[in-house]
Amino acid sequence: MAGIGAVLVLAVLVATVSGHSDTTSVHLTKDNFQTELDGNNYFVMFYAPWCDYCKKLAPTWATLAEVRNGAPDGLVSIGRVDCTTDGDLCTQHDVTGYPMLKLFRKGSASGVKYRGRRDLAEFNAFLDEQLAGGGSAEVDETEREQDADGIPTPPTPATPLTELTEDTFAKHVSAGKHFVKFYAPWCGHCTKLAPTWEELARSLEHERDIRVSKIDCTQYRPICTDFEVKGYPTLLWIEDGKKIEKYTGPRTHADLKQYVAKMAGGLQQQQQEGEGAAPDSAKPAGATLEGGADRDDNRSVVVQLTDSDFAGTIAHGVTVVKFYAPWCGHCMRLAPTWEQLAEKVAGRGDVTVAKVDCTVDTNKELCGEQEVNGYPTVFLYRDGEKVTEYYGHRSLDDLHAFVMQHVDGAAAGHDEL
Repeated sequence: MAGIGAVLVLAVLVATVSGHSDTTSVHLTKDNFQTELDGNNYFVMFYAPWCDYCKKLAPTWATLAEVRNGAPDGLVSIGRVDCTTDGDLCTQHDVTGYPMLKLFRKGSASGVKYRGRRDLAEFNAFLDEQLAGGGSAEVDETEREQDADGIPTPPTPATPLTELTEDTFAKHVSAGKHFVKFYAPWCGHCTKLAPTWEELARSLEHERDIRVSKIDCTQYRPICTDFEVKGYPTLLWIEDGKKIEKYTGPRTHADLKQYVAKMAGGLQQQQQEGEGAAPDSAKPAGATLEGGADRDDNRSVVVQLTDSDFAGTIAHGVTVVKFYAPWCGHCMRLAPTWEQLAEKVAGRGDVTVAKVDCTVDTNKELCGEQEVNGYPTVFLYRDGEKVTEYYGHRSLDDLHAFVMQHVDGAAAGHDEL
């Protein structure tokens, strides 16, 4: 009986969120949205009742709302917006797919998009990290005290790890290759990473063209906002002042150093010490890269788009496009899966799998217009309109399921965003 009860509870939770009668999260509309946000921090789910992913998320969202909305600290409220009844509100907040989750700070008119896993533990970790500074003074001071004990003594000027400021940041990263840690002193994950980041800087101090640095986002928030830092620590690879890629891998010294070697096309010190050059997958133009000389694109099922044929190609049916750079490590890892995806849907006339090289001069304006902020970026278009960005796992099964969901949704007549 207990098992049946659990199933019934789950069914009720799914039905209530889908049917607009959820009583745990706050139902937000155009009439009360800004008023509610003026009164508290808000974590909001923008959804559509027919969306399968929304239905799957419903019980977790209801549980989160039950815990957070009744919490004594009142740090954050959990809300929801039905985009089928408040479409203008969803358009105003750039909702391009369902569900979209955004955190709004008290009084703010814009939110921070949540990009992590959709489970209770990750939601709570995200909220605690983002809103730690908004808790009680007693809790905040305790956190700062603990972090202060864990952070190494501030480095002397001779350290290869550069502490950047508002006055030095732009000039420092304007030329060359940079691996930058954006952090907050109160952040526990930042504290744990601190000694490893120092070690990484020291191990690379003899690399002439690579610099490891850090910047405190609690002191220099405008810079962190410009680089779209939405959580701490954020590790960005920057070349000649431009954000190239966000690092999302393991944070051990070996993994971080391997990533630097890959992005830089090998390390001079490794070659001098006899470790050998970086593998082919880490080399810059001229090696075996996606779209490089070693690839026979005549055999590729993926459609290579340029600025001149982009609009025409996406004008009809569903088109999923990967925006990439040939030197990008994550792009290289995705390349064979992208080919498999194209082969898997090759027999369908209603879906196209394509790619755009954003390093080609004639494509740079196109990538800017499409709001490509990192590589690879995957957008799905329907009949010439951008529908959504893909944030899921990059396995063949996950990508195929994502594409077919939108193909089948179009066939069923859903008016998806």
